[in-house]
Amino acid sequence: MADKNKPQQEKRGGWLSRFAPGVRKIVNRRDTPENLWVKDPDTGEMLYRSDLETALWVTPGGRHMRINADQRLRYTFDDGQFEPIETPDVPEDPLKFSDGKPYKDRLSAARKAAGRKDTMAIGVGLVGGTETVVIVQDFTFMGGSLGMAAGEAFIAAARQAVARGLPLVCFTAAGGARMQEGALSLMQMARTTLAIQELKAAQLPFVVVLTDPTTGGVTASYAMLGDVHLAEPGALIGFAGPRVIEATIREKLPPGFQRAEYLQEKGMVDRVVARAELPETLGRILSMLMGGKRRAA
Repeated sequence: MADKNKPQQEKRGGWLSRFAPGVRKIVNRRDTPENLWVKDPDTGEMLYRSDLETALWVTPGGRHMRINADQRLRYTFDDGQFEPIETPDVPEDPLKFSDGKPYKDRLSAARKAAGRKDTMAIGVGLVGGTETVVIVQDFTFMGGSLGMAAGEAFIAAARQAVARGLPLVCFTAAGGARMQEGALSLMQMARTTLAIQELKAAQLPFVVVLTDPTTGGVTASYAMLGDVHLAEPGALIGFAGPRVIEATIREKLPPGFQRAEYLQEKGMVDRVVARAELPETLGRILSMLMGGKRRAA
């Protein structure tokens, strides 16, 4: 007969109840990383992060997700190898601007989140076998906004290309000018344009790769001044956003308006290229523009 003096819990649990405390510790331990899964922005499906990384952050549906500057440089250069170029320092918060939060505090928060001092990153290395200077705009840093630091970085990259006799490739991603710097940010549109003229005077190619999104003052300056314009599939490219345009003209915009494929159809983009094919495509274009010059294998 069963012992009626035994606790009711042990009668229900049997021999497993003796191990319950240890089992609970194992089960409750959070060994799974919090960022193991990523939500597909189009379908809402949960995607395994390592699969996305292997696919260069392109979803099964073809959405080219935004990536940071470090990832972009690794994906672009042959074998992910390149020489990083330090970007110039500029005065911080020259206007002592505050929009409820001091601009200096916003800069500090952005630097902590993005892991860099501003939006631009520069590298030099082989792209499809052609030595190239590459500058990348990182949308994760204050929306890739064009300010004094970004302008100085672009000029530094252009001058590195001229000094080394190399082509310049620019990956754009921006919401526009950084208005916390007022007219000083807008001046970078003219300054970067002059830097491109230095490249042209040296007869060096300038290739632009438009990524999602490229808008505002960046589109109105160096993003549309390349010798060749490539774009990633589905990238939003324009000056004002579609909602602003619709509200202004009070008309419905055509399907796909301001997307890379639409701009290719209208002649503003030379070719829409998938992320995985960009290094090879860039290598072929740069080799041709440089007169077939390649580093010996």
